[in-house]
Amino acid sequence: MFYQGNRLRGLSRNLDIPLVILTLLTAIFGIIMISSTGGSRYVIIQTVALILGIGGVVALMILDYQYLSQIATHLYLVAVGLLILVLIPGIGTVQGGARSWFSLGFINLQPAEIAKIIFIITFSKHLSECEEKLHQPKTVLKLLAHLGILCVLILLQPDLGTAMVFVSIALVLLFVAGISWKYIVGGVAALAAAFPLFWFFVLQEYQKNRIITLFHPERDPAGAGYHVIQSKIAVGSGKLFGTGLYKGSSQVNNLLPERHTDFIFSAICEELGMVGAIATLLLLSLIIIRCLYIGIHSRNKLGTYICTGVAAMLLFQVFENIGMCIGIFPVTGITLPFFSYGGSSMLTNMLAIGLVLNVRWRCRLIHF
Repeated sequence: MFYQGNRLRGLSRNLDIPLVILTLLTAIFGIIMISSTGGSRYVIIQTVALILGIGGVVALMILDYQYLSQIATHLYLVAVGLLILVLIPGIGTVQGGARSWFSLGFINLQPAEIAKIIFIITFSKHLSECEEKLHQPKTVLKLLAHLGILCVLILLQPDLGTAMVFVSIALVLLFVAGISWKYIVGGVAALAAAFPLFWFFVLQEYQKNRIITLFHPERDPAGAGYHVIQSKIAVGSGKLFGTGLYKGSSQVNNLLPERHTDFIFSAICEELGMVGAIATLLLLSLIIIRCLYIGIHSRNKLGTYICTGVAAMLLFQVFENIGMCIGIFPVTGITLPFFSYGGSSMLTNMLAIGLVLNVRWRCRLIHF
């Protein structure tokens, strides 16, 4: 009993309390905003997702992240299997023009969200094993294949926004690993050269319209440009302190669709003003910075890559979601972490934080 007590005390000293507090505060703030913008049904589902996410965090902290890396191949196959299954009619459910969901009755599960966590683990493991050979073309091709298989399956749904999240994670991790600039320049050049093919043969018509609308939202104010125009109106109407919770004009008049999901940041600006927007950005920034801090102080490169991958995932989603709300990025359906309604999104974000806490917990693990 004395042994177990000492061990628990030793482990508790490595629990990152600041990250736990920041995560819970942000998630609770998000649920409050969902109650204001969506209603009680969404609050219940989001709360259940948060509770399940807390359970997932505990489960992840029990498993050593190095053990998870040892079964990386199996995890990757699970991700590929889920992304294939969701493409099969009758198994995958179509929402918003994409076959991206499993319908579980009271809640829908998006396998690409779970695949994000698996990708962070498996790509981090892959990088940690090939650091010394990172400048060899064969190694780079294997890493690109690691990323490409998942991205192709996601693009087949089609879900360009989520595929971009995977690409951003990979790019940041490759940069942190010290990949040669010649590959970075070559990759940018290849993307630029492939863009015409991507535009004509990969992008759906509605995706093209979203990109065009980014530059000319007024060309179709009642159609493709409606969301962006109403979002910017909501952001600007909040001024300093906003109209107050449950009092947003776009809520009363039902002017802004998806207030509780994709455009929840616009609702925050409208109801809580600049003060609410700054509070939102501050909480999310502190979470990302804390993830990076824990990664820097990890006991090995694997832990550093995992924490950096989580930070990259969160950072890209924050930039993309807020950018689309204020009209500087195209509308892609990317959620605002911990704020936007979505059980899969909340669960994924909590599991991502669980990975970081796992790394921190074992940073200076004391054995008795």
